[in-house]
Amino acid sequence: MTLLSVIVPVYQVEKYLADCLDSILGQSMRDIQLVAVDDASTDGSARILSRYAAWDPRIVVVTFDHNQGLGAARNAGLVHATGEYVWFLDSDDWLPDGALPAVADRLTRTAPDLLVTAYTRHFPNGGVRHHSLSQVGAGRPVPDTFTLRERPELLSVLHITCNKVIRRQFLAESGLTFGSGWYEDVSFTFPLMLAAERISLLDRCCYAYRQRPGGAITSTVSERHFEVFAHWDRVLAGLEADPAVPAELRHLIFQRMIWHLLQVLGHPRRVPPGRRREFFAEIVTRYRAHLPTGGYRPPGGTIGLKHRIVGRGGYGLFAALRVARRAHIGMVARIRHPATGPVPAGSGPSPASVPGTRVEALPGELTDRVN
Repeated sequence: MTLLSVIVPVYQVEKYLADCLDSILGQSMRDIQLVAVDDASTDGSARILSRYAAWDPRIVVVTFDHNQGLGAARNAGLVHATGEYVWFLDSDDWLPDGALPAVADRLTRTAPDLLVTAYTRHFPNGGVRHHSLSQVGAGRPVPDTFTLRERPELLSVLHITCNKVIRRQFLAESGLTFGSGWYEDVSFTFPLMLAAERISLLDRCCYAYRQRPGGAITSTVSERHFEVFAHWDRVLAGLEADPAVPAELRHLIFQRMIWHLLQVLGHPRRVPPGRRREFFAEIVTRYRAHLPTGGYRPPGGTIGLKHRIVGRGGYGLFAALRVARRAHIGMVARIRHPATGPVPAGSGPSPASVPGTRVEALPGELTDRVN
């Protein structure tokens, strides 16, 4: 059996696809299968896949006759996978040199259900941000394998699928598949982590996560951002159906849900302005319906304040807080850079770069490309 099947959904990525494929096929590890699923691309992606498949027998190409979305493409790739493990990659990203051998070594030594790796974001301006897994240890040694109950800090790692390598038989036995619509990673990764009996970490950057300028659907103003609620409802339904999940994990997943939904609402290029109040009301509905029994401990700082505002249903206060914080950041930016003239809303330095500005955020803070 091949050790690893790499599943790559492909849609309108002619500009990036060859780099992605080369980063997989060009590594020293040869014991892989690459399953590329063309989700009815209309650019040159199909021609690139055909050319690569003609000279490398490790490639399997699956072609849709109409666009079905990322979740369906990943599910179709899984059907054709033959590896002991599967790894879902986005076709505009790439694997750094040495990633496959490092992952293979960790899989062989620990035999996990789920392997989580560190990753790096690459920004259009050339900036790079490394996301390690150091917070999972919380100052304690991390064993070779563990469960989410034993290391709940894993919930603070951003819930993307692409930094997770999964044992295929475990995935089949769990019955987990990707849902449809935007934010499909939410309803996949949380049940995945809860179900895994053997989780392992590889705190090495094994995934290069491209932050495309204007290329991500989740940085597009659209009513489709409301689809995030269906995915969180799926997570919550799974929690309710499993009484074995301890109260601590329920509390932390609830906290992570409110944090994520507020991040979506707070992003300037997601929820249409005319529907922001409605989106906030949907958050309030889930807050009140799923408030942990025995009380809820919001996080500290500004984030915790926002959680408490949600609990009170105070959209006016939430909107005023958002405007005030953006105005403060803009004012500090003008003081620091007086020669640049007016700073457009949403531009200027991040809060973390402004002296005297306190920023409270969980590790894995969202940027433009997030599911």
